[in-house]
Amino acid sequence: MVILGVILLIIGLVAGISVLTTLGAILVVVGLVLNLVPIGGTRRRYY
Repeated sequence: MVILGVILLIIGLVAGISVLTTLGAILVVVGLVLNLVPIGGTRRRYY
């Protein structure tokens, strides 16, 4: 998702299309958040 966002961001900046730039930035942010925030939580188990 981050890679797709960067590609859209670059295409939007080069072509001058603000919609692609906005979508690319949103995808980059969402991709980074999903990579950094653990889904389901982290539970430490001690055996």
